[in-house]
Amino acid sequence: MKGTFYGIGVGPGDPELLTVKAIHAIQAADVLIAPKTEKKDGSVALSIAKPYLRPDVEIVYQVFPMVRGFAEDTKAWEKNKEEIIALLDDGKNVAFLTLGDPMFFSTYIYIYRLLRDANVDIQTIPGVNAFAAVGSRTGYPIVEGNDILSIIPATAPPEKIRRAMAASDNVVLMKVYKNFPEIVEELEQENLADQAVLVSRAGLPDEHVIRDISAHKNEKLNYLSTILTRKTPPSAKAGNPANPQNGGPRKEMEK
Repeated sequence: MKGTFYGIGVGPGDPELLTVKAIHAIQAADVLIAPKTEKKDGSVALSIAKPYLRPDVEIVYQVFPMVRGFAEDTKAWEKNKEEIIALLDDGKNVAFLTLGDPMFFSTYIYIYRLLRDANVDIQTIPGVNAFAAVGSRTGYPIVEGNDILSIIPATAPPEKIRRAMAASDNVVLMKVYKNFPEIVEELEQENLADQAVLVSRAGLPDEHVIRDISAHKNEKLNYLSTILTRKTPPSAKAGNPANPQNGGPRKEMEK
């Protein structure tokens, strides 16, 4: 009998944000797939799930090339797919761990597409997105009423980012790291900088919060950095959540 393949969202960083269903799936797994990039050792997703691992679980690290080159070179992806299928054919339950949610800016999406037509029993378990954790952690309402929200990867072309910002009341910017100064300038032009809050590595021990992004726009950021902001000053609704003096909580690591 073939095993089951689980795609598990482990959330942004805090192990306590895993769902009960995610924990049950982790504990049902005989093998955990821990995705990693070619440039880095270890797996953040695996470290988050660590409190729930079975002592006898087998951990398999798989290297996934950057998604940008997926269409041109699928050899590494096919190799990973075949390794997973071999484990399932041996009757093992296999869990693929991913940061945040499996269906949201995730490597899992691509491996899911490779496996869904391979007669594999797949169960995908959602996880908490980084922006949801950031909103709760900083007391910042992400969207309310009839506001229009755009979720934008900061790695997108600048013109595409500008169009999305112009059409939105509220904005979530993900993967803010390489082009942070340019992103801050775009936010300033769209009247979105003053209300912004940025959190890097939300829920992890080295979580870092910046509330005045213009003053810190030359700071080097981690890849796992998220900005929440809005055009309508939050103070006009219920206190400015980007400003701890007006209702937003303070944190030791804030700047």
